[in-house]
Amino acid sequence: MPVPGPDDDGPAGGELDRYHVAILAELQREARLSNAELAARIGLSPAPTWRRVRWLEEQGFITGYRAEIDRRKIGLGVLAFVRVDADRNNGAATKQLEEAIRQLPEVIACHYISGAGTFELEVMATDLDAFSRFSIDTLLNLPNVKDIHTSFSLGEVKASGALPLGHLKPKG
Repeated sequence: MPVPGPDDDGPAGGELDRYHVAILAELQREARLSNAELAARIGLSPAPTWRRVRWLEEQGFITGYRAEIDRRKIGLGVLAFVRVDADRNNGAATKQLEEAIRQLPEVIACHYISGAGTFELEVMATDLDAFSRFSIDTLLNLPNVKDIHTSFSLGEVKASGALPLGHLKPKG
């Protein structure tokens, strides 16, 4: 498959150019920008800006758009980090636990981390009682769970979903 060229606003040579990087940066700051406003901010006319955004979406650089919601305003006062230790560390048991974790709306992020079958979960709950019930009734009853260890957030220092883009060396 040929690498997109300048006519379709994909990167020539497989590298993102400065306009692609600028689009990514601006949309991370404010995803609700109109195409005209985005074009003005990056110094390109609206039509090629729109084509570049579409290309970034089609190629999977942009995977979606969403609103940032203040968790406290909607009653989610507890943010917990839960390390889940698996009982058995084999492929089938790990996949089963992964699938069970994916089904839990209280778990907003999960990472399989180094260690013996260990997952790190970011969990939200309305209060400590709700978190306690969730831990005992749900987490400890997931398949293949040996133990859980919890730390609670005492305050957010930085809570940005924006990815760093400084390592991208735009072409052009």
